Amino acid sequence: MKNKFRYNTVTSAIDALRREGFINDFNLIEDRIVCGEKALQVDDVDIKILYRYEGDSDPADEATVYGLESKEGLKGILVLGDETDSDETSTKILTKLHLKNNRSKKLH
Repeated sequence: MKNKFRYNTVTSAIDALRREGFINDFNLIEDRIVCGEKALQVDDVDIKILYRYEGDSDPADEATVYGLESKEGLKGILVLGDETDSDETSTKILTKLHLKNNRSKKLH
């Protein structure tokens, strides 16, 4: 997973990811990562690229842009704002996703 900070805006990061083939939109719904009608388990998805944005003066301006890829090769983008922290289920999914990716990185 690449952790990047080089774009000034979330929109710029999304545009760059789209150019790299991350053309689908991912969402968190209940305990799954969803792309259209397809629901994916955390174990079926890897974080390929991660962009973090911190607001200068307002924590509500914080956002994370994920470039995700499924085991089937489905590439897409998940954008989460600071408000996700209040959603316990979303927090659990993201924690699992990050732990899974950190574990696999240590094994290689």
